[in-house]
Amino acid sequence: METGSMSALAQLKRHLRPGQVYRRKDLARWSNAVDRHVRQLVDEGRLEKVSAGVYMAPRKTRFGVAPAKPEKLVETFLGDDRFLLVSPNAFNGLGVGMTQLHNEPVVYNRKRHGRFKLDGRTYDFRMRSSVPRRLSKEVLLVDLLHNIDRLPEDKAAILPRALARAGEMDRGRLTRAVKEYGSARAERLLAPVLRPAQAAAAFHAPA
Repeated sequence: METGSMSALAQLKRHLRPGQVYRRKDLARWSNAVDRHVRQLVDEGRLEKVSAGVYMAPRKTRFGVAPAKPEKLVETFLGDDRFLLVSPNAFNGLGVGMTQLHNEPVVYNRKRHGRFKLDGRTYDFRMRSSVPRRLSKEVLLVDLLHNIDRLPEDKAAILPRALARAGEMDRGRLTRAVKEYGSARAERLLAPVLRPAQAAAAFHAPA
């Protein structure tokens, strides 16, 4: 009986890849006693628990154990690859006068809402029915306007700079970003910038 168990554990070990992140149900495909085997692998240092039901196979470097990539952590935690991970300081690159340092990455997704700790770092999961496919400067600006009341900076100073920056962007891409993101607040704030594009589209639309 013990030999069979050890053989099953060895088989599970063969499937582990350094740096990869696994959900419990992923590991269960290769184990006939997943909870016992996971405990053994954690005790041996072959797995690390990074969140409830989520484990990482450590990748060792000459500097120590390398952390899992945030994208892998988030995708495994959600069980879904449709999400948008926004760096905590991404807004600073928009050139609207933001210099504050923020600690928590934001994850826009379709499954989870709340603050969750993954591999020792807290992520702010915000559930949305529509999630942009990539983080463009237009999407980032829409995100800033949607969350402007949450930011520690002075809203009265940031808002006019953000709208001025929007005026420098491609209106078609900005319009698509507003639609993809699905924010009524950002759409309202950007109306003075987007209205010319919307008027032009209406003018050229077939009768």
